Amino acid sequence: METARSTRHALVVGAGIGGLAAALALGRTGWRVTVLERAAALGEIGAGIQLSPNGVRVLSTLGVLDRLLPTTFRPEAVEMRLGRSGRRVFRVELAETAVRRWGAPYLHVHRADLLDALLAGTAGSGLDITLRTGSAVRGYEQDPEQVTAVLDSGRRVTGSLLVGADGIHSVIRGQLLGAGEPRFTGHVAWRVTVPIERLGRDVPPPTACLWVGERRHAITYRLRGGALANLVAVVERDAWRGESWTERGTRRDALADFEGWHPTVTTVLREADAHYRWALFDREPLEEWTDGRVALLGDACHPMLPYLAQGATMAIEDAQVLAHRLERTGDVPRALRSYAAIRRPRTARVQAGSRENGRRFHRDGRFAHVPLWFLGTLAPHVYHRRLDWLYGHRVP
Repeated sequence: METARSTRHALVVGAGIGGLAAALALGRTGWRVTVLERAAALGEIGAGIQLSPNGVRVLSTLGVLDRLLPTTFRPEAVEMRLGRSGRRVFRVELAETAVRRWGAPYLHVHRADLLDALLAGTAGSGLDITLRTGSAVRGYEQDPEQVTAVLDSGRRVTGSLLVGADGIHSVIRGQLLGAGEPRFTGHVAWRVTVPIERLGRDVPPPTACLWVGERRHAITYRLRGGALANLVAVVERDAWRGESWTERGTRRDALADFEGWHPTVTTVLREADAHYRWALFDREPLEEWTDGRVALLGDACHPMLPYLAQGATMAIEDAQVLAHRLERTGDVPRALRSYAAIRRPRTARVQAGSRENGRRFHRDGRFAHVPLWFLGTLAPHVYHRRLDWLYGHRVP
């Protein structure tokens, strides 16, 4: 058994965005951190992430924003278009408003670039953070003074705190609350990235662009300074098995799902080298996030549907609040309960908003999007004000 050299030793299970953000936030407040990652090597299927100002501000606090910025794309606006005709429903300026109103830019970033920036941050000067790959955790044990991660290999690593940041299939959540059954939403997302140079005249606009239609929608935006086009295209299905980010589909099936849609959408699907399918499952907000010296974080406790683009950002917010609460008290279980009490209402509200957007995007008919047209075209200030609670939120 490996034991802690001090009482401030945190074990973080999972080296995804939430886990690395937690490691960095804890390391910057003086904790020794060991990150236990199941995979033998870190790697991520290429995909884009939208980072809203609430998350960007935390990344700045964590000291990784300057490293990340050169890899990002800053959209000019958010807009909605009809999926088949391409006719614009509304367009609302975003680039200047985000900085002026919410104090940070709205950014598009490749998931791999964000992970690289967080990893580089954990290697920062003076931080005692160790990453152990090939370290699958099968459970935990604890007593009033310490907690031990039990690995599949039989090895045991002991500290004073364990953070379960091990995603939608969280082993830590399973032990804490039981497996639980997610609900299939009836939505399946295609995810692809394509170099802009392949797309000719059908390059997606330099915006966060939502394309809407009956029983399906798509989102296009650019990555890596505009060099890559990212597409998430969602279609309704009656049934599905499995919950995975990495299931492969075919170009033929993807194009069939969006047959007759605008060339901006179909060209990206046609030119992509790999087509990943992501079946979207939903879970009700959890009542419990903690167990003594153990706490859940990110998708392990509040998996998000992607329709508010807040999954990664909520995990990043979690990390900062967790570190802040632990900094305020030496009583670890008390700090974890406080963290959960702060985060549960906000993440539940975001989950609910994401769920409602999923329904709204798939409405069709002549007047289905009139309210959004009104907000975006005639009252953009109202549109911005309706996002203040989300983008303007400042974590403790």
